[in-house]
Amino acid sequence: MMNFGKIIVLAIVLVTISCKTESKQSIKTETVSFTKEGTLAILSYGTDSIKADFEIEIAETEYETQTGLMYRKSMKENRGMLFIQPTESLQYFYMKNTEIALDIIYINSGMKIVSFQKNAQPFNEDTLPSNVPAKYVFEVNAGLSDKLGLQVGDSISFTRD
Repeated sequence: MMNFGKIIVLAIVLVTISCKTESKQSIKTETVSFTKEGTLAILSYGTDSIKADFEIEIAETEYETQTGLMYRKSMKENRGMLFIQPTESLQYFYMKNTEIALDIIYINSGMKIVSFQKNAQPFNEDTLPSNVPAKYVFEVNAGLSDKLGLQVGDSISFTRD
């Protein structure tokens, strides 16, 4: 009987250690690098002249959308992340685990910029709403939307690589 009890205790210890090891491995802590998946142009309202061109990463799966630009130490000025939402609706973003300040640009299904959340601060978990329905969300370095003179009514055009 004593040996059977020791076997059970040993099995429980092994399962506990195995579970702890697995959960530690699943936590993402390394820096994520940029992967170019397309290009995006921002066009001036009324004239359609190009205000800016970007290399973009595209987030459209649930995991990509939830992770976004988390765990990035920096981002080049000509890069950004385009989120493609399943439906046009009010969007709510936050900066959990995001280490760089961002401008969040909300865009409707007609590819028009409809609102901004400028200078979103790193690690801030406050909700940053679109305030109007949006289908796309484009994140760039903080201050860039003002530097480029972006405004509601400007439009975007993007292609995938």
